[in-house]
Amino acid sequence: MTNKETLKYLVELNNGFLKTADAVAAGVSRPVLGDFVREHGLERVAHGLYMAQDAWEDELFVIQVRYPQAVFSHETALYLSNLANREPAPVSLTLRSGTNSAGLSKQGIKVYKVKDELFGEGILEVRSPSGNTVRAYNVERTICDLFRSRRNIEIQDLQDAVRAYIRLKEKNIPLLMRYATAFSVERIVRQYLEVLL
Repeated sequence: MTNKETLKYLVELNNGFLKTADAVAAGVSRPVLGDFVREHGLERVAHGLYMAQDAWEDELFVIQVRYPQAVFSHETALYLSNLANREPAPVSLTLRSGTNSAGLSKQGIKVYKVKDELFGEGILEVRSPSGNTVRAYNVERTICDLFRSRRNIEIQDLQDAVRAYIRLKEKNIPLLMRYATAFSVERIVRQYLEVLL
């Protein structure tokens, strides 16, 4: 496979996106990559990320590439889990405590921070609406995040999320309660469950 064929394959594989890191890992030099980008009219959408002209824009994927340490959470994680009725605005994500988030906040992204020992709980790789892989928290973790941040969340959104979770066939109540204990929201989560179950 030639370098150009490799790059075309990577663009197809990634739904019209091409990461510099993927090209370099596949053995393509940066000058060859630059020529390919110009020749095929790829648009630079973030540092090290290019998008083909016919690709669907994917805000979540671009954010994930720009901020690989971020995990989509709260309303955005609900949406990615098909538990929200509408696309969230603004996008919500979580970072480790102490991480600089000024750039994200300037873009209008809602940023939450959590201590290191809780950050990695419940991370999944999921598909964005455009079919690209991004990181988000599982539904049990997301429900606990919503309860933790309930002062910043529409109460109706919180109630709708819990009702949608209860209707899931694959819900995991023991896992939900384990997260609820870890995040110090066990009492209120239990109250909601007692009413709804």
